[in-house]
Amino acid sequence: MLIFIKLFLAHLIGDFILQSNKWVVDKELYKLKSKYLYFHVIIHFVITMLLFWDWSYWKMALLIMVSHFSIDALKLYVAPRIKNSRIPFFVDQVLHLIVLYTCAYYGDLFLHTTEIVQQIDLTLVTAFVFVSFPSAIIISKMLEGMSKHIEIDHESLPNAGMYIGIIERFFVLTFIILGHWEVIGFLIAAKSVFRFNDLKESNSRELTEYILIGTLLSFGLAILTGIFCNTYL
Repeated sequence: MLIFIKLFLAHLIGDFILQSNKWVVDKELYKLKSKYLYFHVIIHFVITMLLFWDWSYWKMALLIMVSHFSIDALKLYVAPRIKNSRIPFFVDQVLHLIVLYTCAYYGDLFLHTTEIVQQIDLTLVTAFVFVSFPSAIIISKMLEGMSKHIEIDHESLPNAGMYIGIIERFFVLTFIILGHWEVIGFLIAAKSVFRFNDLKESNSRELTEYILIGTLLSFGLAILTGIFCNTYL
């Protein structure tokens, strides 16, 4: 586990801390001709070796450097063809993590992966899946009859309310599973503070009631799911 943590730390430092936006732009512009692409992978090699402080790991560090170069080079040519720029970024990071994981556990890769899969609690996974998009859809259906009375705010970010609800339910569910019910009160208070100005400016009783009902439904579903988890975990 310590080997993977060191590899992951080296990746975070090399990819997110020591890589400036100037380097990223230059790589996207010149691709394989960009000197920063080569600086970038060499930095990964150096950081990995520094964290291990053991020359016997040079082969692993070299393998990671070569794979990092290959993945980044592929991304530079594929990314411009994909409209959603988030997809290449996350695919790139997942591929890097797969390489790091494989290097860290290459001796018993299958056995270690099998143990991780067997330790996954499906009840917990199901609970978090339920409070995400399924709960958002359930709440929207329950509020469907009321939403027609609410004036749509065109200045709002697309689907912002849905994502805020999902994140807050994740927090509520996590705190309930950990046994920290008191934090839920702070979450409700924080949301009320952020919503106060919007409700004050709109001066709409319908909007206030709509947001209040939606918030209570959101927290209620998360709380019921948390109780279910604590009962069956």
